[in-house]
Amino acid sequence: MTFQKWMALIVIALIGISIYGVYPPSQKLKFGLDIKGGLQMNLEVDRDKMQGKNEKEISDAADRALEILRNRVDGLGITEPVCEREGVDGIVIQLPGLTDVERAREVILSTAQLEFRLVSTLHESDYLDKDGKVETSKLPKDITFVPGRDNQDYLCEKVLLTGESLTDAYVETDNLGRPIIAFKLNAEGGKKFGMITGENVGRDLAIILDGKVYSAPRIQSRIAGGSGIIEGGFTDESARDLALVLKAGALPAPLKVTSQFVVGPTLGADSVKKGTLAALYGLALVLLFMGIYYRVSGMIANAGLLVNMVYLLGCLACLKATITLPGIAGIILTLGLSVDSNVLIFERIREEMKTGKTVRAAIEAGYKRALVAIIDTHVTTLISAAVLFQFGTGPIKGFAVTLSLGVALSLFTAVIITKMIFDARKEYQGLSI
Repeated sequence: MTFQKWMALIVIALIGISIYGVYPPSQKLKFGLDIKGGLQMNLEVDRDKMQGKNEKEISDAADRALEILRNRVDGLGITEPVCEREGVDGIVIQLPGLTDVERAREVILSTAQLEFRLVSTLHESDYLDKDGKVETSKLPKDITFVPGRDNQDYLCEKVLLTGESLTDAYVETDNLGRPIIAFKLNAEGGKKFGMITGENVGRDLAIILDGKVYSAPRIQSRIAGGSGIIEGGFTDESARDLALVLKAGALPAPLKVTSQFVVGPTLGADSVKKGTLAALYGLALVLLFMGIYYRVSGMIANAGLLVNMVYLLGCLACLKATITLPGIAGIILTLGLSVDSNVLIFERIREEMKTGKTVRAAIEAGYKRALVAIIDTHVTTLISAAVLFQFGTGPIKGFAVTLSLGVALSLFTAVIITKMIFDARKEYQGLSI
């Protein structure tokens, strides 16, 4: 089998793989926030609550917070979320396709400060003011008033153990089928937990999360192994969310929301419609021009252009790249770049034929002399795309990805696919170009 036949088989196989990879597009192609709709939150470290910290400490705190937020967002099950740094103390979160905004806010912004304190043996009634509220200024040292999640208030002693020792948290059910949260502590935390429970049998141990007592079970015996449960009348969803933030860890610094906006699915659908129409109109005009101006050779270039589009969509689907509006712009720009290579080749072939060369000689010379200019334009474009990808964020990276893929594929279709077809025309006496 000749080289041309092998290349033809490879090209056809790649077309089939690309179509398989992208079909059905609604399931295989992933769209960004500006197309699919969803939530974007811009956060930053609350400097007012971190007074005395220098810029490096604030930046380090933002880095640690970013990793924790990534773990929390991944647990929400959102497809292709974006979590990235912005500036010294900023964090940007994008959640495409999100519908439950309030739930996402609670999971993202929860501080997840877990504490274990013994419930004091003091009587709350001894410290009430005339309005029936606990007068905290009269409480003894190391005694703290902590509100309960079940509308019951508690007087608690000093913190004995924190969530820093937590290694895992997950949802289980109790004997009545109600959701509870089981947790595990590391070796040091488990040892300390065993000592606390062993020395305080018969007393109530308050499990406090974000300043509220979720449960205060009575210690029946020493608890070894560093594991326990948190009860509190949870729903299935609230238990999953709480286990998620506990497992991800507490935020190392307080965060505040600087801006938030929700892109509705209607706006996203309208953006997709207009972007798709722009791509189709551009494609139709390019195909029409090439067919009229270069005749049969133009139709060959059009076939290469369509193959290029199939390859590009197949690559985006296989790479699970997120398509944004700038990404669609990159795809549209690829149409022009793909045709540009063929125009250079065709004009070179025309010039060679005007000098009286045969069809075979004109094709060989045309491709050879145009190749340097084609590679030069494609390489410079790839360098620009690489810079955009390296230093850009979000949608800019999407544009860079589609542009670089499109440029690389247009080079392949112009130099390999269309040349393969022209090689089959070398024996012709004339050339429609």
